[in-house]
Amino acid sequence: MRYALIYFFLLFFIPSFWTQLQTGAEQTDLYLPLLKNKRVALVANPTSVIGSTHLVDSLLKLHINIIKVFAPEHGFRGKADAGEKVKDAKDTQTGIPILSLYGRKNRKPSAEKLKDVDIVIFDIQDVGARFYTYISTMHYVMEACAENNIPLLILDRPNPNGFYVDGPVLKPENKSFVGMHPVPIVHGMTIGEYAQMINGEKWLKNSVQTQLTIIKCKEYTHNTKYKLPIPPSPNLPNMSSIYLYPSLCLFEGTNVSVGRGTPFPFQVFGSPYIPPTDFSFTPQPTFGAKHPKHEGKKCYGYDLREFGNNEMPKLGKFYIQWLIAMYNQTPNKDEFFLKNGFFNLLSGDKNIQKMIREGKTVEEIENYWQKDLSDFKNTRKKYLLYPDFEN
Repeated sequence: MRYALIYFFLLFFIPSFWTQLQTGAEQTDLYLPLLKNKRVALVANPTSVIGSTHLVDSLLKLHINIIKVFAPEHGFRGKADAGEKVKDAKDTQTGIPILSLYGRKNRKPSAEKLKDVDIVIFDIQDVGARFYTYISTMHYVMEACAENNIPLLILDRPNPNGFYVDGPVLKPENKSFVGMHPVPIVHGMTIGEYAQMINGEKWLKNSVQTQLTIIKCKEYTHNTKYKLPIPPSPNLPNMSSIYLYPSLCLFEGTNVSVGRGTPFPFQVFGSPYIPPTDFSFTPQPTFGAKHPKHEGKKCYGYDLREFGNNEMPKLGKFYIQWLIAMYNQTPNKDEFFLKNGFFNLLSGDKNIQKMIREGKTVEEIENYWQKDLSDFKNTRKKYLLYPDFEN
């Protein structure tokens, strides 16, 4: 009996004690056979790492033939501002050609750029918000691979905002590079799960489907609190900004600053147009924000850094009340939403702006998107690779 108990302990408790979360990239034994004797292209950025070593360097040491790297928004080394043009170049460390996937003409790899490629690897850290453009880049990469009969290998990574689903669902008329699919602002999926949904729902042009292989994360669930080891982009420098990003990004379509050009982007918000508050900041040119909104102007508003540092359950929802509060405090309400329509692209639904202008309450606006949200959640279940937070 004693030995049976010892065996039970060793079998069930010791392995669970020692196992830890591993990203898809870290499990090289699962995908190296797929790359042997292949001409490989990577879609990668600074978050594409195995431990502290970039995936490119790791694979080169393992004698994998990497012939080119495709770079998304912010570039391969992450040195470009949001929306800044990313140019083709050569990686200074390896000499490998770097081809931009950012900019209206470059979003989709051309057949010419893929003609010498046998397999494409996609490995980029996402943050789980519809308007974070890495999933839009993935859409175009999937489409190009499908059209050119090239398999796509996705090395999955945890979603730091994967513990909830919330916000308005995008309507077709608001489709853009900052929102390509009928999903809510917070979709609660990893890039691997999201890719499965793109394929399964036939969202690619002409309903083509990509030959997908996904290397799943090990020991991950949608309840896992995952701290990103590397900032996913210059203006998301810490976990507080990443947790607050889904709720604060709608301000980008208004005259309100989200702290770009300060040490705490996406952790504060403010405007020079509202009455003075206890908190203020003045945006200045910085790395990742060369020309921030309201540069050199004192902005009054609110500091959410402590709120963003709280545990996940408190942040497990999309907050629209901050947007409504700033709208109500702005004297000239006709100037609050930018005239370029960017707010509607970010929200995904023009009725959100309309309801705010009409003075609808937080509860009324949140109730408006619940039916669409419920329908999405049912669709989402078909594509999950990991235990869900609702289980």
